[in-house]
Amino acid sequence: MSEQPGMGAMDVTSDDRLFAALAYFFSPLVPLIIMFLEEKKNRPFIRAHNMQALILGVVNFGVAIVLGWLVFPLCINALLGIYLIYLTIMAFQGKYVNIPLVTDLVKNQGWA
Repeated sequence: MSEQPGMGAMDVTSDDRLFAALAYFFSPLVPLIIMFLEEKKNRPFIRAHNMQALILGVVNFGVAIVLGWLVFPLCINALLGIYLIYLTIMAFQGKYVNIPLVTDLVKNQGWA
């Protein structure tokens, strides 16, 4: 959850931190919007957080819609929502996060 190699903290602006935090907090809507903003989607910090936020937002939305009629998935949805708030705080602090499975998927696909 610290800086990634080659990505110094000096490269991350307050604007980058804000957009990364918004991507998690309003996921999956804001990550989709960021994908259309040319000047934002090419920023390394925003790009790394944006795709992770999009994947987590889709998973959270899917759990809520597909399995929302059961009590157990609602607990999972609540825990994922709390985790998204934690990721929002980490992104706003300018930290890179390593989300199990998701970070590896994003890096292997070349999305970040």
